[in-house]
Formats: sequence, structure tokens, C-alpha cells
Amino acid sequence: MNRKVLLIEDEPNITEAIRFLLTRDGWQVETHEDGTTAVSKVSESRPDLIILDLMLPGKSGMEILREVRELDGMERLPVLMLTARGQSRDRDMAEKAGVSRFMTKPFSNTEVLTAVRDLHAQASRT
Repeated sequence: MNRKVLLIEDEPNITEAIRFLLTRDGWQVETHEDGTTAVSKVSESRPDLIILDLMLPGKSGMEILREVRELDGMERLPVLMLTARGQSRDRDMAEKAGVSRFMTKPFSNTEVLTAVRDLHAQASRT
């Protein structure tokens, strides 16, 4: 079983750290850094899970999440949202938009790996 994650993040250091971590755990990792074209990348890629930064150039992660939820077959796709801003307002907005889990930067490798494994396991059961 080839598990695929699409990482939409514009910070190269974070992208590389998450890619390394998940590849080592057996995931196929695709990356994308532009908010403007992120939704079309999701449609094209058809990932098993998305890791989405809240603040991206061109379009916010919140806008991307709302648009992804409107795509056919993407209503339940697991989405882990990353943000440097951990305010409860952001969390509330993300939950209303359909986020699966919210994680504040900085985070540990263990936190990311656990969240990805948990979200994938939950999605596999439905």
C-alpha cells in the first residue's frame, strides 16, 4: 500500500524536515508551496492526506481548505493544518472549514508523525 501525502508549505526548512520524516516512515511525499495553485495540485495529486500551512503566498490555507472540501470526493480527506499562529480564533475557523487536525509551529517530529498516522488510520476505518 503506497500512502501519499501532499505537503503544502512555503518554508523550505519545514518542507524538508517533514518530507524526510514521512519518507522514512514509508510515505510518498509530494510538495507544493504556492497557495494560488494548491487546489488544482490537490485535484491532480489525489493524496491520501494533506498537510497544509495556514499562511501561504497567493491564497491562505483556510481558503484552500474550504475549496478542497467542495471538490468531489474530498469531503473527508484528512487535512492536518500547520500554523505559527495558534490563536483559538484560527482553530475555530479551521474547524468550521473542515480541518481534521490543527498543529501549532514549532512542533516535534513525533507530533507530526503521530498526527499523520492517526489521521490516516481514522480515514482508513471510514
